This record gives sequence, structure tokens and C-alpha cells, in this order.
Amino acid sequence: MTDMLRSTAADIAAALADGSVTSVEVTQQHLDRIGAVDGEIHAYLHVDAEGALATAADIDRRRGDGESLHGLAGVPIAVKDVLTTTGLPTTCGSKMLEGWIPPYDSTVVAKLKAAGLPILGKTNMDEFAMGSSTEHSAYGPTRNPWDTNRIPGGSGGGSAAAVAAFEAPLAIGTDTGGSIRQPGAVTGTVGVKPTYGGVSRYGLVAMASSLDQAGPVTRTVLDAALLHEVIGGHDPRDSTSLNVPVPPVVAAARRADVAGLRIGVISELGGEGFQPGVRQRFEESIELLAKAGAEIVEVSCPSFVHALAAYYLVMPSEVSSNLAKFDAMRYGLRVMPEGIADPSAEQVMAASRDAGFGDEVKRRIILGTYALSSGYYDAYYGSAQKVRTLIARDFEAAFEQVDVLASPTSPAVAWPLGEKLDDPLAMYAQDIATIPANLAGVPGISLPIGLSEGLPVGMQFLAPAMADDRLYNAAAALERFVAERDGRPFAAQAPELEVAR
Repeated sequence: MTDMLRSTAADIAAALADGSVTSVEVTQQHLDRIGAVDGEIHAYLHVDAEGALATAADIDRRRGDGESLHGLAGVPIAVKDVLTTTGLPTTCGSKMLEGWIPPYDSTVVAKLKAAGLPILGKTNMDEFAMGSSTEHSAYGPTRNPWDTNRIPGGSGGGSAAAVAAFEAPLAIGTDTGGSIRQPGAVTGTVGVKPTYGGVSRYGLVAMASSLDQAGPVTRTVLDAALLHEVIGGHDPRDSTSLNVPVPPVVAAARRADVAGLRIGVISELGGEGFQPGVRQRFEESIELLAKAGAEIVEVSCPSFVHALAAYYLVMPSEVSSNLAKFDAMRYGLRVMPEGIADPSAEQVMAASRDAGFGDEVKRRIILGTYALSSGYYDAYYGSAQKVRTLIARDFEAAFEQVDVLASPTSPAVAWPLGEKLDDPLAMYAQDIATIPANLAGVPGISLPIGLSEGLPVGMQFLAPAMADDRLYNAAAALERFVAERDGRPFAAQAPELEVAR
């Protein structure tokens, strides 16, 4: 049996199509890998071996019968535990939803099932997607496969770590302020935040409704494009879904040609606060693009300096509103207050929310509730929305000059577990480069471009709304240049886990 663990999803799909391997074999290999290494990595909160193998066996049967199948049919995938899955727990990394099994599939999951991708399980995450390190999960932190004493990014560190540790060839993450791209940067994976509205949010448990977006987590740009094509498209059940065709992302990833492409380097993203090794890898990558015929233009987006402050008013305000439904009355955890014989509804609610939510979630609820309170709404939330408009205008002005924008994805490589837990502002600052795209709704992609201190460094491209194909073209070209420079694909440099030897 061919070992497919380190193969790309595209290569697995080709092997399945030509009959050199079966989906059951590929799925079992990944389940065995999970069994071998996930005790150390903790990428998964729930593994569905039975369901994944059943789907794989069904795909093998249908393929054997000569049925026409989707190109990725039979390729296994992991799903972030913020997307509802019929019959499987969806906890959002929180005690508040411990044991909850949804009665319906999110649209993203429904599309994966329709395409025939076996779902290996649900991945770990910061509670309700609030965090940049996956240390805020109520079920314990995920560890970075490159160094298991370091964080895998967040909030989607579970999906990124699963792909980086070869526990899945594909995964789904969600990106509210960088939660696909920043984990991608620090784990050496490819992460894509599609245009807001380009992928349905139906069944995605909301953190901040105007910012959340599901997207692909993979090891190559082409794999991300193939997965994007599966999950993208209009959904009438999502009022924010765009009724436009999915951009030609797969064709763009295969084109991978930057000759004549105008690439804007954002002057506000890459200076103070960015580690020297991160800046060096980024500058080397820009040189590779220039040598390939891209036109490099320095672009100023002055309002980006206010993006972090605006985000941490808009996002907590929406968190305060969205999480109000977890009131111990309809669903979720219910805790009876101690020492009260006949507690009121308010007392039960207070006890339940105190027990069910972690410190970071409580912090953001308090901040958002304050920002929305009478007398402060205009000063805080209203002002933040005005800054959001200015950021969108900066993007519009920039895209009149260039085709795509570029910056480091994260200001730092993966830091040691626990280093920033007691300093929320230092943690929040790790999203400084990714947040502007969420505030404006434009798409972004992060890909690995090299190492600093022996750890992955990521670079992101940003494009106008619904021009996601530009991201894939530029990123696929740079991915090839980096592989040619290094003499091997980036994923081939991943160290073998001690626990798996």
C-alpha cells in the first residue's frame, strides 16, 4: 500500500482516480497517524473513525461502479469545531457547548459531504474562536508540530496543526481577524480567508458576524484552491452570501505567473514590531517575485495603523451580542447556583455563564458590552465603524495602483506556550497584519516562505473583493520560487515528530 501521508491532496486525488490506492486505505493511514501523534499535538477534539471510513468505503464502491465523482472525492479532511456537524459534537472549544450534537450540518460541511470527502474529525480551537494561540480552548492547548513547546497560532491552531503534522491533507478553518492565516504562518501551512460572503456562514457558530469567514487550510496553494472551489458559492440560507460565481481559483493556482503583476508592499505592515528574521524572509520573497517579472510598488495604507484598535471594539461588540443567546435557558450548559434554594432565571444564567465561559471570552463580552452601552456607543463602537470605512477606502485606493498587496502574515514566529497568556495586548498584536482584510471583507492568503530561528515564516497576499483568483496566482508562483530556491517543497522540510518515530 502506497504511503500517502505526506502527499498533497491533489496527488492523493490523482492516486484515487487511477486506482493505485483506495479511499479506505488513505483514510486509515491518516487515522493511524492521528492515533500515533495526536496525544502530543492535540489537534483534534473529536475523531470520527467510523464515519470517515464509512464515507471512504462508499466512495470506493461508487468509484468501482464507474460513477462520476468530484475530483476530491475520497480525500479525507478535518473540520474546525466551530462548524455544525450532524451527529458529531460541536463544542467551539468551550465548556458551554460540551456534549452538544447539532441536528444539522453547516453549508460548508454539507458541501464537503456532497463532494465525498471523509471527515476525520473536529479540530481544537480557542474558545468561540477568541485567541491567537489555541491556548484558550477549554479542552487544553494544541501544540505546534515544528516545536511542541510552542503555540500553533489561533484561533484555528487545531486545523493548522493537523495539516502540518500530516494528520490530515486538508482542513477547514475560520478567519475572523486572521485565525486561518496566522496559524498558517506559524505552522508552515497555506491558509486562505476568502472574500467575505464568498463561503457560506450558515452553521458557522458566530463570533463576530460581520467578520467571520470559513476557508481552506492545506499544505499547498493548489490544494487550497481545489478545496475553495468545493466550499465556495452562493447560499440562500446565509443573508450575507454573495450571489456571484466562485472566482477561477484552480485555474489561477495552476497558472502561477507573476510576470507584469503589480504587487504592492504595504509600508505600514513590516516595520517596528516585526521580528528581523520575519522581515528578512519577506524581503527575500519580494526579490524572488521581482526577478520573475513582477512590478513591486510601495503602497501606503495610513488607516491600517488604527485597524487593531478598531477591530478590538467591533469584534467584542458583536461577541457580546452573539453570545447573549447562551443563557442556560434554551441550550448550552446549565449550572444551578450554590446556596440558593429557589434561584431566579438571572441567577441561573449568571452561574452558567460564569462556569461555561473562559477568561478570554468573558473579557471580550465585558469589553463589547461596555462599548455598546448607552453613552459610549458613538464614542467607541461608532468611531470604530468609521475607522473601518477608512480602512476599506485605503484598500480601494491601493488596488487602483496594484493588483495585489503583500506583507508578512504575522510579526513573529511561533512563541513558547504560556508566554503571552498573561498579556492579552501582546497576544492581540499578533493579528496586526491580518485584521485589515477582515474589517474590509477582502480575501487573503498566507503561505510559508522560509524559516527564522528554525520556525516557519508566512507571507500574505491580499486582493480586491471577489478577486480571490489573484491571490492563488501570486501565491502559487511564489510557492514555486521558494521550492526552487530550497531544492524541495516547503512541506518536505517539516521535522518528523519525536512521538512518531
